[in-house]
Amino acid sequence: MSSFFNSDIVQEELKEINTLQESIYTSVFAFSAMDRSEQLDHIEKLKTLLSLQQVMYTRLSLSDDPQAIEMKENLRKSIMTMGFPADTDVTLLFDSMQKTIEALEKNIDA
Repeated sequence: MSSFFNSDIVQEELKEINTLQESIYTSVFAFSAMDRSEQLDHIEKLKTLLSLQQVMYTRLSLSDDPQAIEMKENLRKSIMTMGFPADTDVTLLFDSMQKTIEALEKNIDA
């Protein structure tokens, strides 16, 4: 394993990201059936996940570790598989996701 991924901090953050993703994905299709409190909890999880992903992406961007560089490239490729252009700036994608989460939160009481 690379020095980047040997870091206790990186391992803990990746574990937390995976746990949040699993929690969010198992309930995403039930969002409309959730009560207000459950919806707000779901949105908080989304915010936390996005924040952790942004931090991890920054860590990857600052690292010269070959496996970190490879993971960053794989993330860029995964964005293309979601239909975004190859030159999409990941930080712009994060900004867009943040706006989507904010809009979702505003619509809970609408």
